[in-house]
Amino acid sequence: MKSPATYTESKEQGEDLLVVKDLKVWFPIKSGIIQRTVGYVKAVDGVNFNIARGETLGLVGESGSGKTTLARGILRLVEPTAGEVYFDGVNVVKARGKELRRIRRRMQIIFQDPYASLDPRQTVNSMLNEAMKIHGITSDKSEAYKRSVTLLRRVGLSEEHLYRFPHEFSGGQRQRIAIARALTLNPEFLVLDEPTSFLDVSVQASVLNLLKDLQKDFNLTYLFISHNLAVVHHMSDRVAVMYLGKIVELADKNTIYRSPKHPYTFYLMAAIPLPDPSAKREEVILPGDVPSPINVPSGCRFHPRCPYATEKCKTEEPPFSQKNGHWVACHYSLDFNLDEILNVKR
Repeated sequence: MKSPATYTESKEQGEDLLVVKDLKVWFPIKSGIIQRTVGYVKAVDGVNFNIARGETLGLVGESGSGKTTLARGILRLVEPTAGEVYFDGVNVVKARGKELRRIRRRMQIIFQDPYASLDPRQTVNSMLNEAMKIHGITSDKSEAYKRSVTLLRRVGLSEEHLYRFPHEFSGGQRQRIAIARALTLNPEFLVLDEPTSFLDVSVQASVLNLLKDLQKDFNLTYLFISHNLAVVHHMSDRVAVMYLGKIVELADKNTIYRSPKHPYTFYLMAAIPLPDPSAKREEVILPGDVPSPINVPSGCRFHPRCPYATEKCKTEEPPFSQKNGHWVACHYSLDFNLDEILNVKR
């Protein structure tokens, strides 16, 4: 991964489709009769990463770490406070009007809750046609109909579902409709915000496999957000670990799952259940709770919970640096071998 600090607006940047540079999303805290700003919720506080074309970047972290806000900031569903987002060489943060609409056609999102993301007053056909009409995909009703039927069949539904309303579908079917709606615009980049967390376990696997198949067929690039670390490993090429508004570690999935270098990542990976129920290992519990994004700790923001923290960690913020493609924001970049440390016995 190239350093985001060296990226310019030129498209001569290899295969990177998305580049995020020092992105911040702060929400003001108002107080008093005149609603004076007395502070900020620093939901995303200086994030840097790249995603290559056709790649899936997994994004993990505890609830409240800023994953969804980061995704919304990238898509301009919330306005970034500072920083830059380059999509295929174009600065999304500075885009306005028609230019922004053209970019949004190429960037779509699948929301977490399939029960809330679909308009209950619209049929499936109406949803798909509306997206095509707004973005000028086609104005011919016959062509739009054929396109809608093709997409529904591709996601595992049928032509007869076109004129039904969302309440007539199960959760898994609704998520498939949401996927079809996103694909209507021929996007290149999809944000998948915990797309299976609201679904039954029996349905999750089929939806995940569908997403992997669609990625190959349509040459899609994914930002995959999830709490389920096993699912992230299955879906992703690289994994970014987010803590309190910042990415603290980023590497290819096998490296980060077997040999994490940040203590927070180690605790996350140590919490993954072993697939073999007969296997035994030592229990590792992450101490404390995530601090408030209103009062971010000084220095390394993980130091109040880190058993390896020193005085340097309390006063100096570690740089986000890399070695052999393994990025980590830790002064010491510790070497954790999960099997050895946890004494896994099979």
